[in-house]
Amino acid sequence: MAAKPWSVYLLHCSNQAFYCGISNQPEQRFKAHLAGKGAKFTRMHPPLEMRLVYQALSRAEASRLEAKIKRLSAAQKRSLWCKLAEYLSG
Repeated sequence: MAAKPWSVYLLHCSNQAFYCGISNQPEQRFKAHLAGKGAKFTRMHPPLEMRLVYQALSRAEASRLEAKIKRLSAAQKRSLWCKLAEYLSG
């Protein structure tokens, strides 16, 4: 059985910050964050919404992309969030 592809996701959290993570089951991971069983940051600042940045990646690709996104400034993460919304609505 082939391994599930990995996704990079961005969460908009209750403190208006953005959290980036990876998962091969992003919907279940979001539910875990919502239930307070995700990362320490999201336990302190619960997520409001999730958007997938990239899908169908290897774990290594997802990890590299996650690291790049985590290095973005808050303004750049907000811009990415808004561009994802435009893409999804268009």
